[in-house]
Amino acid sequence: MTDMLPPLTHILVIDDDPNLLLLLTKMLARIGAKTTTAETGVEGLDLLDKVNYDLLILDLMLPDVDGYEILRRLREETRYDKLPILILSARADPDAISRGLGLGADGYLTKPYLPNTLTSRVRTLLAQGRKTT
Repeated sequence: MTDMLPPLTHILVIDDDPNLLLLLTKMLARIGAKTTTAETGVEGLDLLDKVNYDLLILDLMLPDVDGYEILRRLREETRYDKLPILILSARADPDAISRGLGLGADGYLTKPYLPNTLTSRVRTLLAQGRKTT
C-alpha cells in the first residue's frame, strides 16, 4: 500500500500564518502533493480564479475576507462544485463547525491538529471527492 497521493495532486492552502503554511507545504509534499499557499482571502480567491486545484484547505480567520465568505462565494459558483474544501481553524466551537459545514465545507479540522489526522483527512477528501447533495 502506498501513502502517496496521485501524481500532480495540487492543493491550495489559505491561511494567514506563514509558519503554518510552511509546515503544511512540507507535510503535504511528504505525501506527494504540490501545494500553493495564500496568506489572505483575496490572494486565495485570485489563485482559485487562475488554477484548478484538487483540494482547498481554508482557515476561517483571515485578515481581509473571512473563510466563511470565501466558502459562500465558492459554493455559489458551479465551477467549484467538485472542489473539496477542508476547513482548518482554531475555532472549535460547535456553532463555527456547524456554520462551516452548512456553507458547504466537506470537512472541518481544528487547530492544533495531529499531522496524521490532517494527511488522513486530505487523502479521504481527495479519494471521495466533493459531497454533493
